[in-house]
Amino acid sequence: MQSLKRMLWPQLARGLFGRPLTDPAPMVSEEVVQALATRLEENAQARLGRSLSIRQVDAGSCNACELEINALNNVVYDLERFGLRFVASPRHADVLLVTGPLTRNMKEALLRTRDCTPEPCFVVAVGDCAVDGGAFKESPAVEGGIGAALPVDLVIPGCPPSPAQLLEGLLALLEAQAPPRDQG
Repeated sequence: MQSLKRMLWPQLARGLFGRPLTDPAPMVSEEVVQALATRLEENAQARLGRSLSIRQVDAGSCNACELEINALNNVVYDLERFGLRFVASPRHADVLLVTGPLTRNMKEALLRTRDCTPEPCFVVAVGDCAVDGGAFKESPAVEGGIGAALPVDLVIPGCPPSPAQLLEGLLALLEAQAPPRDQG
């Protein structure tokens, strides 16, 4: 027992007093983030007359996409200041941001969530798993991508897509839905 304590103490001391072993933060240009967020806000106001409300739905994912979606609210992107916000209820959402493959256990919940979402409702498949089942498509518990249950308005591929790709995808969705501007 005494030798075990002697072996663990140096490891514990290194863990307590040493620097954490983490990856450096990704280098994101503030100008790129600002330009994307400004375009997003303008298009949300033009299309909906207000900010864009998003309900995120996990249909059976590994949670990598959720980590990137959560990063949209961190200090680098901080999209609340631009009118992009996540809501807890689908009854308040404009967009369903769906991650993960469509699992048999989550199909009914996803359909009910869509039924509760008012029009106009956009369905966005986030990540390779939401597109076609991804790495899980051979599983008997998976029915495929989100398109097997719902019509998908936008696909944001990646495993997982970065927060900048998510922002760019939402902007593309709004720009595609916006009424044409007068050229006069």
